[in-house]
Amino acid sequence: MAKYSKKAAKKVARAVKKAKAGTLKSGRSGKKVTSRKQAIAIGLSEARAEGRKVPKAPKKATRKAAKKTVKKAAAQKKTARKTTKVKKTKKKS
Repeated sequence: MAKYSKKAAKKVARAVKKAKAGTLKSGRSGKKVTSRKQAIAIGLSEARAEGRKVPKAPKKATRKAAKKTVKKAAAQKKTARKTTKVKKTKKKS
């Protein structure tokens, strides 16, 4: 069974074609789309909005999860600094 309907594929093809021509613009900002991946995402999003057969969009990371990963990375940096410190030796006169 197909993951995407033919109409959804046409939406994506149209979006990619517009992006190549330089006329595809992103949602709120209205900036030109330069990325192929972004053009595909816009096409899929439009197909979803029309109710075409398209798999669900991946869920975005929650704010809490993002904070957790940042905290974890900071802790790893801190432990790395501790292990790389070298003891200073006293100078003899």
